[in-house]
Amino acid sequence: MTKSQQLRKLHSNDTVLSVVVMWTIWGNRSFSNSSIRRLESNTSILKHLISKITATGPISVAEYMREALTNPVSGYYVKNDMLGAGGDFITSPEISQIFGELLGVWCVSEWMAAGKSSVFQLVELGPGRGSLASDILRVFSQLKVVLGETDISVHLVEVSPKLSQLQAKCLTGDQTWTCNDDQPVYCSGTTCTGLPIYWYHRIEDVPRGFSVFLAHEFFDALPIHKFQRTENGWREVMVDIDPESPEKLRFVVSHSPTLASSMLIQKDENRQHVEVCPEGGVIVQKMANRIADDGGAALIVDYGHDGTKTDTFRGFKGHQLHNVLEAPGMADLTADVDFSYLRKITGNQVTCLGPITQRSFLKNMGIDSRLQVLLRSCHDPSTRAQLINSYDMLINPEKMGHRFQFFSMLSRGRLAQRKGMQQDTAPLPVAGFAELNVQ
Repeated sequence: MTKSQQLRKLHSNDTVLSVVVMWTIWGNRSFSNSSIRRLESNTSILKHLISKITATGPISVAEYMREALTNPVSGYYVKNDMLGAGGDFITSPEISQIFGELLGVWCVSEWMAAGKSSVFQLVELGPGRGSLASDILRVFSQLKVVLGETDISVHLVEVSPKLSQLQAKCLTGDQTWTCNDDQPVYCSGTTCTGLPIYWYHRIEDVPRGFSVFLAHEFFDALPIHKFQRTENGWREVMVDIDPESPEKLRFVVSHSPTLASSMLIQKDENRQHVEVCPEGGVIVQKMANRIADDGGAALIVDYGHDGTKTDTFRGFKGHQLHNVLEAPGMADLTADVDFSYLRKITGNQVTCLGPITQRSFLKNMGIDSRLQVLLRSCHDPSTRAQLINSYDMLINPEKMGHRFQFFSMLSRGRLAQRKGMQQDTAPLPVAGFAELNVQ
């Protein structure tokens, strides 16, 4: 039995129901061929960008990111499997199943706190290989006694054909799944746990209804505009051809205002350099609208800040930092999420919590107790070491513990007193965003 199989068996031998129960009680109390193809892909996108700039002039950073990441022919996310040890980066769900388990508990906890809707849609944006959804669905299966006869379905928003295939294999196993790229639901099937599952290119194609939205390392890859304060006011940072090396690209500052620099800068902005992600704002607004109208919650987990950082645009290739303007289409491009911007976009439609660090959220969710349960059930020294190392990777402030932030959107009525409850009775606390305190 491999180490991953041992861990999966270990994680599946018990239930995480106790964490949900604890929250409820507390609340009620208070150059291979592939290498050649990637090289051709890189050359194709670079030539395309140079031709476009030659014809129309410098392009925005947002347009550059969009072409490099999601170009339908050669985009990084369209053609590559970039996750895991052999890819360009690794995510928390790939490091430890505990991460997905605790997010699964969070989903059930919020469903319970919101009144136990008879319909429960789990919606994930950018699901990677499907590891997070798989761990969450395992928790749902373990908590059947809590979920009862609830009509649960899974909805994945994914633009990458490569990743959607990996997700389908991960989540449906040997179950039948069908695809039709011409339809809003371009793929559908049945999960290994017996739930209906659907794939979409756009969030607006997901059916209306009570939904819990998850976005893990999704917003950081959306296109950003970069702006620089100058003596003449705000100017947009653009991508241009390097005159000294016509086969390379460089950053330039626009000589005059652009539509983006005129529309996207907040009046009270006091930073000298700003990154704005309007596409992220649109998606957050759509989620907020749905939560306000249909109920539910959203949990966004990403690199980010609360309106304090400036220049965060960077590239990753082979788990190393990479020049963002070099080899477009062959490296991941990312920028920290400005949670203050997302909060402003939601207006008064929802209640926002966070951002708080991943370390704080996972500890509030009971990761320490969960680790001890697993260690007590594990007697293999190497497996125990792997459990401890993955735990450290997730919560160590020098690793992922402070790099990732958790941000939540809830229905406006979620934190209000329930009708018929005593005036001095507080609403159920929000799991993860308040300290777990069980006596």
